Amino acid sequence: MNSRENIAFFVERFYEGMLADPQLAPIFVEVADINLDVHLPHIKDYWYKLLLGDQQYQRHTMNIHRTLHGKRSLVPADFERWLGLFTSTVDAYFVGERAERAKRIAAAIATNMESSLSS
Repeated sequence: MNSRENIAFFVERFYEGMLADPQLAPIFVEVADINLDVHLPHIKDYWYKLLLGDQQYQRHTMNIHRTLHGKRSLVPADFERWLGLFTSTVDAYFVGERAERAKRIAAAIATNMESSLSS
């Protein structure tokens, strides 16, 4: 996960898994009503920022997820499932320090977001 191409590949595989997941797909498809042509470039930019230091992503992720949480409560099982899919997708395609860093960042994101939304 040391290049834009690797991260883009990862994000696309991760979203394929999430959109096929019976627990998470309804959140993205029915509640958030995401348009993948718009959403995926944002998510790729977010991970380029986190893993490569790229500064194109300037959105505030908590506000986006607070809005979603207001439409349908995000529960601990949702965060656990998201993190499990994230981790298994990384492990399926990548090894090394950057992959381990991505998993640590994702775990922190899930923990912080769950904590913030439940308070």
